[in-house]
This record gives sequence, C-alpha cells and structure tokens, in this order.
Amino acid sequence: MAGTLYIVPTPIGNMGDMTPRAKEILESVDFVASEDTRVGGKLLMLLGIKKPLVSYHEHSSKPIAESIMERILSGENCALITDAGMPAISDPGEDILRLCADAGIAVSVIPGPSAAVSALALSALSTARFTF
Repeated sequence: MAGTLYIVPTPIGNMGDMTPRAKEILESVDFVASEDTRVGGKLLMLLGIKKPLVSYHEHSSKPIAESIMERILSGENCALITDAGMPAISDPGEDILRLCADAGIAVSVIPGPSAAVSALALSALSTARFTF
C-alpha cells in the first residue's frame, strides 16, 4: 500500500508557532523532503527529531521528484517542508504536489502559520475578498 505525502507548515520566525500536530507528523514519517536541508535540519534538531532529509527545491530535477514519489508509492510516508510557512504556496512544493496528485498519491495538509493571512488580519482591511 502506498504511503502519504504530508504538507507540513513550518514556523515563520518563532518556534512557538510549530503546532503539536505538525511535530507529531514530522516524528512519524519515514523521511522529510526539505526546500533547504540546512534549514530543515536545524528545525528537526530544535524539535529533537532525527529523520532522513531529501533536498527538494526549485532547482531539483524531475528525477528527484520521481524518486520521492517512488518511495511514497512503495509505502513510505514523507513530510514536505519549506524554509518558513506553508509548502506549495509561492514555493517549489507546488510541483511535487501536482505530480503526486497525478500519480494518485494520498496528500494530507497540516494547518499552520500563514504570513499572508496574518498580514491581512493585522492590516484592518476588509477580509471579505482578497488576493494573495
């Protein structure tokens, strides 16, 4: 049975923004795909988590994405993280999400901090309609 790709948001400047559920997912997956493994490695270290990291960024090639998908299809679970915020929002994670969707891989999104929504709330502008 195929595994799952978890979209795991990371703190935007304050480790206190890391949710318990996001930490739980990072602890439970088989490996982590990170936009920058130096940043991802530091995050995992601060959380006391030891997991294999795979580099996945805008300059990653299609074979790397396919390698990640093959691992998931073979039953491994993967967490996709970015340097700060939600993966796939103005982020190269968008590409691997599309590939996983096309391959029928289960994807689960973990809610978390959002700079765009936080800025909108702070702005006191109308929130009835907005564009990111």
